[in-house]
Amino acid sequence: MENLVTLLSEPSAWMALFTLIVMEVVLGIDNLIFVSILTNKLPEAQRPKARVIGLSLALIFRLALLGTVAIIVQLVEPVITLLDHSFSWRDIILITGGLFLVWKATKEIHHSVDPGDDDADAKNVVVSSFATVIGQILVLDLVFSIDSIITAVGMTDHISIMVIAVVTAVIAMLLAAGPLSRFIEANPTIVILALGFLLMIGMTLIADGFGVHVPKGYIYAAMAFSAFVELLNMLSRKRRKKKASQA
Repeated sequence: MENLVTLLSEPSAWMALFTLIVMEVVLGIDNLIFVSILTNKLPEAQRPKARVIGLSLALIFRLALLGTVAIIVQLVEPVITLLDHSFSWRDIILITGGLFLVWKATKEIHHSVDPGDDDADAKNVVVSSFATVIGQILVLDLVFSIDSIITAVGMTDHISIMVIAVVTAVIAMLLAAGPLSRFIEANPTIVILALGFLLMIGMTLIADGFGVHVPKGYIYAAMAFSAFVELLNMLSRKRRKKKASQA
């Protein structure tokens, strides 16, 4: 591994590091939303532990994949051809992860819209779902980790810079996980919005797997605009409630 001190003395290395950290944090938003929604289905006492486990797995996956960069690069090589279209292992993983994300988001949207009448049974399901939640986080961590590392490999050749960027991004996710989860829990309408984001991200992963690249900037711009509109709705509802209480 190159001398880190010497490497970071180069302005180009600092620029690559800053850019890669920003990219890793942005790409980690998808994973963070998914982790927040899933862990909020657990009893409150188990949520911090589940978030730490889920995001720690994300860090382990990313660091492990960085140790096999040569193999990761080969994942973009075609391995199968169907209907005159070649698919690499990366494509297959993205399509599989995208389908899982679409299925999970659709299921959660249905549950939020029509939660059912048996609260006792619903409570029992939540209590017994810790292992299931960790398993689902594990699956999506793997998909997002591969996409993240392939992006990192495309931006720099220095493993040290990749490691620093990945660790920094995951630490930022760990710090933001708790506040984001509490914010989502305190604002039920945010859950539907976040699930809509996951649905869109899942479809983007599937499209990417089939060779249709959707610029990330478009996706995150749409997410930011939707979040801004929902913020205005939340402020409007809060003011209406305040006026009603004063009347």
